[in-house]
Amino acid sequence: MYNLQGIISKGTNNALLQFERFGQIANNVSNYQTTGYKSVTFEQILREDGYLTGAVRTDNRQGSIRITSNPYDVAINGAGYIPVVSPSGEVQYTRDGAFKQGKDGYLTTRDGWIVGEGIKIPTNCFKFEIKKNGDVMAYDSRGAKAKKVGTIPLIQFDNPAGMEQADMNRVKPTEEAGEARLVKNHECIWQNNLEASNINMYKSATDLMRMNASMLASMQMIKLADTMYNKSINIREA
Repeated sequence: MYNLQGIISKGTNNALLQFERFGQIANNVSNYQTTGYKSVTFEQILREDGYLTGAVRTDNRQGSIRITSNPYDVAINGAGYIPVVSPSGEVQYTRDGAFKQGKDGYLTTRDGWIVGEGIKIPTNCFKFEIKKNGDVMAYDSRGAKAKKVGTIPLIQFDNPAGMEQADMNRVKPTEEAGEARLVKNHECIWQNNLEASNINMYKSATDLMRMNASMLASMQMIKLADTMYNKSINIREA
């Protein structure tokens, strides 16, 4: 009976881990069209005692860059994040450059977080330009000299895989991620572009089907072991 109990215990633990991995894969699929989203992988490790454990890792490979007609859109072509600040002053980071002109003319995320230290674009300017180094230039009229109104900062971490997922396609730094470093003299900010997610839909769909089959097999094994355990109890009582 002890061996059957062990089989049930290990099977239950392993099935729960598979459910978690299934959820991670499903989350990747649901974010296929999310701007700048990075896929999450779940690495399973079989311990010596027969129990499965796992670790969540973020795949930080570059997503493809597509052209848009929106001057508020920016893509990061390379490593790094853009810092954004909540109305309460919390700082998080994003690669989702689908920005807009928010309250009082400031450049914000779609849910109202301020980009960088606050970049105010004049509402009556003829046009504005975001250079590849992040400088934001405004033109009062056609042929007028450009005025710098701010810079979109680019921040890098030693271990971006250590960043923690947050709401609305943002991430939060952790001790594992290391210190934030401001990148200077770069050409990574591309206006009129957005970075697509780096999800491989074909691989994700295949992983979902394999994981579903694996979960069904695990549940059948647990059910069989439970049936044998109950029969052994009945034999002893008889």
